Amino acid sequence: MAIDQDLLQTIIAIKELDDLESFFDEILTPGELADLSLRWKLLKDLHSGMTQRKIADKYGISLCKITRGSKILKKENSIIHKLLDKNRSSVFM
Repeated sequence: MAIDQDLLQTIIAIKELDDLESFFDEILTPGELADLSLRWKLLKDLHSGMTQRKIADKYGISLCKITRGSKILKKENSIIHKLLDKNRSSVFM
């Protein structure tokens, strides 16, 4: 299923962090927000070199949940990989 282009345009038009947080709070359920946040955290941990087993222990999740993130990061041209590389380099500047 493709993401609605109008939704994407709406998201990128939101400039204030508080407004973006409110938008996600209003459009997503607490469970969806938790899943999204967890996915991002485990992607960051994988990218930093943390092992899948350590991530599973850290968040109390199965290794199966981490596998998708691992597959994404193995693709050098994935947007997630590029964003995490950019975030990492901006931390050290």
